[in-house]
Amino acid sequence: MEKYTVKKVINKKDINVEVPGSKSITNRALMLAAISNGKCKLSGVLFSDDSRAFLDCLDKLGFKLEIDENAKTVVIQGENGRIPNNEATINVRSAGTAARFMTVLLAVCGGKYTLESSEQMKKRPMSELLDKLMENGVEIEYLEKEGHFPFKLNSKGIGETKISIDTSKSSQYASALLMAAAVNGMEVNLTGSRPNGAYIKITLRMLEQFGIKFEKNNNTYNIKKQEVSLDSYAIEPDMSAACYFYAMAILLKVKSAVKGIHLNSMQGDIKFLTVLEKLGCKLTDTPVGVEVDGTGIDSYPGIEIDMSDFSDQALTMAVVAAFANSKTIIKNIGHIRGQESDRVAVIATELRKLGCKTEIIEGTKTDVVIEPGVLHGCEIDTYEDHRVAMSFAMVGLIIDGVIIDNPMCCRKTFENYFDVLENIY
Repeated sequence: MEKYTVKKVINKKDINVEVPGSKSITNRALMLAAISNGKCKLSGVLFSDDSRAFLDCLDKLGFKLEIDENAKTVVIQGENGRIPNNEATINVRSAGTAARFMTVLLAVCGGKYTLESSEQMKKRPMSELLDKLMENGVEIEYLEKEGHFPFKLNSKGIGETKISIDTSKSSQYASALLMAAAVNGMEVNLTGSRPNGAYIKITLRMLEQFGIKFEKNNNTYNIKKQEVSLDSYAIEPDMSAACYFYAMAILLKVKSAVKGIHLNSMQGDIKFLTVLEKLGCKLTDTPVGVEVDGTGIDSYPGIEIDMSDFSDQALTMAVVAAFANSKTIIKNIGHIRGQESDRVAVIATELRKLGCKTEIIEGTKTDVVIEPGVLHGCEIDTYEDHRVAMSFAMVGLIIDGVIIDNPMCCRKTFENYFDVLENIY
């Protein structure tokens, strides 16, 4: 499917959906299970382009895997911090988490590897992490552009060392180091603007769940070499995916519930529900899942909001802002310029095409002002970015003539998203 014309909703009804497992939790669970000693069964696994890339890497590295996509389970035979194939070629495709996590895992465990990627991933800088690894004795040979994929990695292993890593641009570097530290022991010092960010918190919570002990002193984590062992682990539904359907509650003035999502979720995007509540929605945590009720809202105001800690919802918030009755300012999202697309620029470009006055605040690369306008249909460029496709599709539920170019880029995290949209109405 090269293009998808979104169908405007005529007969509104309440939304009840199920979303895939969390990408963030799935990929962390895959890495933690791989460094464990013995079999670990993961349930509720997300199967998408990203997670399949991660699983393919583990397979190429020689890990024994039992994969059941229908049951949403993966059983991994952990090798107690050892990579079965200490010489291999892997391809992380377009998966940012696999790119960062695998690079660190291979460097810490040791061996000779060639790491390849998609053309999209080649554009995403890796020098901050790779420079740190080279400072610790890892040999990196760039095969194309310096500081980027693809490259060869030759390591005798990293252990009993201290590494400081900046969290400002990507917290995935820090998460990868924190998880791999248990293999040989490491002290990880988190610097930059997000040492206590949402994804760091997920990583630390999962270290605890997998039984990994650590000592914390301010933003420094001391993790001794230790055996990791866990028989089974259940993965939460993806809060990032759920937020599109919760946003539809306020956009369509309906009730929306997502199975398995609860207010005690460890995922940072749960904060988006608090934003919807501020705009007038009612939240109820039912036994089935959280319900967001937008039925009592005639209109809602724009807001000024810092989204640095749940920036995966910046695009979702931008669409919600386009239908508000006053301007919205989304702040501190500069770090999303280096993701699958420059998402700050995408917000401005695509909302303008729809008829919404949108500006990146002069003098910043981090803040966006959105002024509601009279919206009209147009073709949305998705920039091979799954979050662009899924967010801007919501506009077409209200406005005729919205066409999503390359809709199947959503396979990165939610491959049947448009099927779910079709089934709602």
